[in-house]
Amino acid sequence: MRVSGIHLAGIATHLPEPYPTARAVEEGLYDEEDREESGIESVLVAGETTGPDLAVRAARKALARSGHRPEDFGALLHSSVHFQGPDGWSAHHYVLRHTLDRPVTAVEVRQGCLGMLSALELAAGRLMATSEPPAVLLTSGDNFSTPLADRWRASKLFLLGDAGAAAVVSRRGGFARVLSVGSVSVPSMEELHRGGEPMFPPGPTVGRTLNLEERREFWRREWAKGVPPPMGNFGDTVAAAAHQSLAEAGVTMADISRVCHIGFSQLPLQASFLDPLGIDEKRGVWEFTRTTGHLGAADPVAGLEHLWQTGQVGEGDLVMVIGASPGMEAGCAIVEITVPRETEGEGGHA
Repeated sequence: MRVSGIHLAGIATHLPEPYPTARAVEEGLYDEEDREESGIESVLVAGETTGPDLAVRAARKALARSGHRPEDFGALLHSSVHFQGPDGWSAHHYVLRHTLDRPVTAVEVRQGCLGMLSALELAAGRLMATSEPPAVLLTSGDNFSTPLADRWRASKLFLLGDAGAAAVVSRRGGFARVLSVGSVSVPSMEELHRGGEPMFPPGPTVGRTLNLEERREFWRREWAKGVPPPMGNFGDTVAAAAHQSLAEAGVTMADISRVCHIGFSQLPLQASFLDPLGIDEKRGVWEFTRTTGHLGAADPVAGLEHLWQTGQVGEGDLVMVIGASPGMEAGCAIVEITVPRETEGEGGHA
């Protein structure tokens, strides 16, 4: 979707303390061979701080940076990957209550790790279609420190990190302009992430833990028996989403200064994002994500905030923000930094 007149007025994260992967090996939580192969130095672990509270902390910082007031907002879109709190409870209204505290709609965007990018697409469409109010608040928060998720062994693709993230999307201006945002899906691949697991009763209701490696192993066994897995290529879908957003923004990959991507381990990151996009680790944010792990839906905002706060992007730079989720779906946004870094605090941006 080509976007006009929509900006990021403020972004922020709440990042817990890093937990070194070497320490996890020493404590028997993680295997040394897997640690070396992953390239991940540490992951963020929030202890007993809830996912919604991580989101609230990030949102308060983003609101302060944005220069917007609660009455400027017409909606809150909250994203999550893991369990948020009591069953049947509304985490998004909890976040709304402790941030804007306004009688506006609050919606949970359950789009896996792509949640915040999907929420950006929804927010941009809303703001371009209506005249007021001028802003939408995006939030995300996850804490994977539960009995139903083993952050160290749930997947060979990544290590799960905890974080909160928030972004203020606005028609009134900001530190970055959104040029395009959209997604591409391959629904025939949804079975890949089920991996033979029964749909009913849902796994968590019978105490089944998150184990993506078991599902991958299911398809290895099926293939050995002559049953092909759902066909499709993760990297091709990522590339398709990127090319679509580049074309809609009227730019090329050569114009992109940096790429904010998911916090995958080193080899999966290379195969699924860097190689399909034709970039190296330095053009991405590997130096950052290798210290955080995969932060669920918070990855895109965390990467962009890191680049902005450390001065690695500045006025006029184009940044690609890209992610993916089970489904299989990939999403991408192209944003242009429009405010010099040194003006933060003067205009309330970043």
